[in-house]
Amino acid sequence: MFRLAHLSDPHVGPLPRPRLRQLLSKRATGYVNWRRGRKHGHDMDVLAAIVADLHAQGLDHVACTGDVCNIGLPSEWATARIFLEALGNPEIVSFVPGNHDAYVRGSLEGLLGACGAWTTGDDAAAGQFPYLRRRGDVAIIGLSSAIPTKPFVATGRLGETQIALAEAMLGALAREAEPPCRIVMIHHPPDPGGASAGRELKDAAAFTAMIARAGAELILHGHNHVRSVRFVAGAGGRAVPVVGAASASTGPGRRDRRASYHLFTIARTEGRFVIAAEERGLTDEGTIGPLGLLGLQQA
Repeated sequence: MFRLAHLSDPHVGPLPRPRLRQLLSKRATGYVNWRRGRKHGHDMDVLAAIVADLHAQGLDHVACTGDVCNIGLPSEWATARIFLEALGNPEIVSFVPGNHDAYVRGSLEGLLGACGAWTTGDDAAAGQFPYLRRRGDVAIIGLSSAIPTKPFVATGRLGETQIALAEAMLGALAREAEPPCRIVMIHHPPDPGGASAGRELKDAAAFTAMIARAGAELILHGHNHVRSVRFVAGAGGRAVPVVGAASASTGPGRRDRRASYHLFTIARTEGRFVIAAEERGLTDEGTIGPLGLLGLQQA
């Protein structure tokens, strides 16, 4: 049995005061937004409690699907590394970046320079996507949908090359004598309609068409700051669950937007994988605890 935790969008703070020249870009609007509201919405004490609870679950691996940064400042890269180190060493933590990690040109490259170890595939290449990591009966495929965009836009894109490489990886894994449980990590919701206009994955249709051909057992994402479970068609007509996580640092508020993470239990049974999942996070009482089971079987 393999136990995997999935968290997303921690938006690690506090945000250092940027230099004036660093605000001569999209960062200016992002900094204003952070000062006016985002800094109050993301609670680092809550995030610390989430991480502590996560470590108490006897995990085999942790998946973090992006947005460790806020406006992609160089000073945030070291903070992001400290956060990933708190989650665990690169052998047991896998990371893919989000749109806030690629806020302006050069941001993503800087972050990966500091945190590339958590994106290193089994081929020892760091910061290259897609990457493949084999951990027991599980194969993790990490994709990057993070691209710099214009102000007030938070779209993502994979690109034809990344989608084709992911399909080759998924297909090769499926053809093994004893195929592993294939888990895909991506920041943006990967299905058409999974995010509102201006926040969507631009090539979601191409991605889901690829999954329909190659298949996968589970797809994990963040970005929407809300817990969600949807399904896309997989190879052979099997439905593939697409699970979105809330922000791991959001304070009290709407039930489906409070800070939480997902805990998956994966077991091989009679030649197939059975995946169970529960949500753990901020309760009505202000503690971190169980919030309910996730339904991963399509009716």
